[in-house]
Amino acid sequence: MDKVDLELDLKGLKCPLPVLKTRKAMTRLETGALIRVLSTDPMSVIDIPHFCQEAGHRLVSRQTGENDVHIFLLERG
Repeated sequence: MDKVDLELDLKGLKCPLPVLKTRKAMTRLETGALIRVLSTDPMSVIDIPHFCQEAGHRLVSRQTGENDVHIFLLERG
């Protein structure tokens, strides 16, 4: 498992808060840092990958776990 520099638990937040809070957190990280984002918002499966593409970050992985929690691993670009 990759070493995660930051984990954001954004479960229960609705669009656009998960992506806005992810964007804010990413600005504090060094290039190459890994961030794990947990979200229950169904739109996050569209919004977070789109944010990464637009902002130059890398979506390392995305999976859906128990209770429809979406788990994203992102690398700061």
